[in-house]
Amino acid sequence: MAHLFSPLKIKSIEFKNRIVVSPMCQYSAADGFANNWHLVHLGARAVGGAALIITEATAVSPEGRISFADLGIWKDEHIEKLKEIISFAEQQGAVMGIQLAHAGRKASHAEPWNGGKQIAPEEPNGWETVAPSAIPFYENEIAPHELNKAGISNIIADFKAATVRALAAGFKVLELHGAHGYLFHQFLSPLSNKRSDEYGGSFDNRVRFLLETVDAVNAVWPADLPLFVRISASEWVEGGWSVDDSIALAKLLKQRNVDLIDCSSGGNAAGAKIPLKPGYQVEFAEAVKENADILTGAVGLITEPARANEIIKNGQADVVLLARELLRDPNFPLRAAHELGQEVKWPVQYERAKW
Repeated sequence: MAHLFSPLKIKSIEFKNRIVVSPMCQYSAADGFANNWHLVHLGARAVGGAALIITEATAVSPEGRISFADLGIWKDEHIEKLKEIISFAEQQGAVMGIQLAHAGRKASHAEPWNGGKQIAPEEPNGWETVAPSAIPFYENEIAPHELNKAGISNIIADFKAATVRALAAGFKVLELHGAHGYLFHQFLSPLSNKRSDEYGGSFDNRVRFLLETVDAVNAVWPADLPLFVRISASEWVEGGWSVDDSIALAKLLKQRNVDLIDCSSGGNAAGAKIPLKPGYQVEFAEAVKENADILTGAVGLITEPARANEIIKNGQADVVLLARELLRDPNFPLRAAHELGQEVKWPVQYERAKW
């Protein structure tokens, strides 16, 4: 059996292979509601054979959206359409996960195809952003409002409430988005967190907000369902969040019932120079896996079945997450199986096209 197609059991959930659909923002929701675009987008990847499909960054509050067109789960009315999507994906043998997120200072932006620029609070579809410190991502942007302790507590409560809704919708995997310069990452990084209270300064203080949120989530998320955290394992900037920091954080998260660290990088320093190349972040997943003794996911320009299989075979990560390649080819898992000589079950509707 090709290693990429070996099953993986995490707690009570068994994944049929090691291919995961990475969260990919679609900027196609209105007032946070999923619609038929999300059904077809996510459903197509389920038909294509991925074991786990994780929704795009799903906001826990209206103010937590990257843009006004982001998916949300801040009210009960969001659940109905999500249930429909989950039902279809599960009929194809996929497991559905949700990524809960708050964009912090990177919120209130236009969709990327409309320029992606920050929208001022007084403009249509704009609002005031929040962050650990009043430091904008870009120098020419409006500075975010520095969160006080009450504001931090309110956001933790939003994540907890969103977790309850995610469970009601039927999601089997929960991921907290602590990467790419969004709110958790802003607290983790000394580049964006200049606080002098218990949420800033030392490593232990900067990780406090994320750990307290994990504790709140664990109070309502079943202990037998997988819990992931996505991190930016390196900021690619001297003096920023490092791989060693990521390993230390992963050890703390493992103690709190977190099962897998989804290892991405960057996103919090506008001037970071990232050496893009195929599999450029795999080394982070490998380092965290080896040194924190926790499951990891590798992501980042993984486009070839043989390379994905090699990552699993060599023990560099436990799953591979694909994004752009699954936009180009929703049936990548079926193609990978063919190229790796692995027999997999095709949808009966597509059997006639089987290689």
